[in-house]
Amino acid sequence: MKRSIITTSDGSKTIQIEEWNEQYHSKHGAIQEANHVFIKHGLHHFNSTLQTDIYVTSSAVEKSHKEKPREQPISILEIGFGTGLNAFITLLEAEKLNINIDYVGVEGYPVLMDEINQLNYVEKLNSSEKTSLFKKLHEVSWDESHELTSNFKLTKQQKMFHDINETNKYNIIYFDAFGARVQPELWTETIFDKMFKALKTNGVLVTYSAKGSVRRAMQTVGFKVEKLPGPPGKREMLRATKH
Repeated sequence: MKRSIITTSDGSKTIQIEEWNEQYHSKHGAIQEANHVFIKHGLHHFNSTLQTDIYVTSSAVEKSHKEKPREQPISILEIGFGTGLNAFITLLEAEKLNINIDYVGVEGYPVLMDEINQLNYVEKLNSSEKTSLFKKLHEVSWDESHELTSNFKLTKQQKMFHDINETNKYNIIYFDAFGARVQPELWTETIFDKMFKALKTNGVLVTYSAKGSVRRAMQTVGFKVEKLPGPPGKREMLRATKH
């Protein structure tokens, strides 16, 4: 299928699959969507919940938590590694928040380096000093763990989403698959059952989708599902929690 690079409404670029009229990120703003859906309502939400739990347990422990990264990393699974935008912003946030993150990105069809080189995420995120890190996200080998910074480890897995069979492993899932309009098989009870099993207790799954069929599939497999305000161009999004 023919793919092209387009500029989204916030000035950041993404990849468009012309035959599907589908983009890797929202045409209303690639960076804005990533920050709103996956960082604000995923990473920040989970991290704030974690810090609240620590504070309730012991103020002394909470003070120590602020001074250094927690020893146990936050484990994140991304469904659709794609352009690496979500992973890159998460890497930047790990440094800002001084937390450790173990990140796994699953992708069936890796993006070509020629396409990666046309993206402008480093520039738009005012992170020119991190240019080499963004490239490294894509250049490191698949199916091996790589320590990209002292706060961020990355493992890229090249496989189909239905081949995910981990149990009780992740704190957060970024569910960023192509939309149900073009790939409905990725938004089924079967897939969300795999996601539910892969999460640890109190883990969260966040996605840009707010379709009723998606919400019902999540609820059927056991998730508690919230509707949240969506990113630019979308009225709502979903966050699902495993209790």
